[in-house]
Amino acid sequence: MHETMTQEERLGYLVEAFKADSAEYKHIETPSDPEGKRRILRSLMNIRMPHKLPDAVLKVQNAYLKNRAEEKGIVQIADIPLIQSGISVWQGDITRLAADAVVNAANSQMLGCFVPMHSCIDNCIHSFAGVQLRSECARQMEQKRSRYGTDYEQPTAVPMLTDAYNLPAKKVIHIVGPIVQSGLTPALEKQLADCYQNTLDMCLANGLKTVAFCCISTGVFRFPGLRASEIAVQTVKNWMAAHPGGMDRVIFNVFKDEDRKYYEQHLR
Repeated sequence: MHETMTQEERLGYLVEAFKADSAEYKHIETPSDPEGKRRILRSLMNIRMPHKLPDAVLKVQNAYLKNRAEEKGIVQIADIPLIQSGISVWQGDITRLAADAVVNAANSQMLGCFVPMHSCIDNCIHSFAGVQLRSECARQMEQKRSRYGTDYEQPTAVPMLTDAYNLPAKKVIHIVGPIVQSGLTPALEKQLADCYQNTLDMCLANGLKTVAFCCISTGVFRFPGLRASEIAVQTVKNWMAAHPGGMDRVIFNVFKDEDRKYYEQHLR
């Protein structure tokens, strides 16, 4: 069915399917315009708890999201200029990058962002990967809770690897960054460095040769952007010096102009 549907037909089908899947919002009015439908669909995906979706709906979702990725424009790593050997800075939507792995700034529950249409990277990655990503994260967390206890939460700087599903990337590495409560401390700086170190170690262990880092902890976790970029760059440079050939490319993905300036300042 999904092969013969237009993208507009997929969108309409998915809105109704996700409404039917929701006990609370099954009777919500469907907007008539495509942008309104996209907002409703993403919102319903964002709030949906992890449980099985019918295969027919999943196939349409996958086709829809693959097409959305092509509409936005997939960015190949080879097309991103180098600043230093093996290191790049790229400003834009991380869900467009065809890297071996993209890094998601997660929270300790590891299930993605449940706030409808939130602009955080956790929300964006889950929205464009599809509902399978939250389901895989839930499975991994259930396995950890069966081992470590029902109160288990993912510790800071301990990465978790999942498939990327409908993203152009092959894998997603989810990591919880340090939260700055009342000022920066050496312990928090060490935790942020560990996020980059441990993610690169995971890439090496899993044969992932290109990785795109988001600006870990600099959003709602309140880590100052300038210091965060300095720690990120120094940690990556030190790791690459210690592991020659370990990575083909490390990309610092930024969204804001000021973050781009910070990274370029440390790399030039």
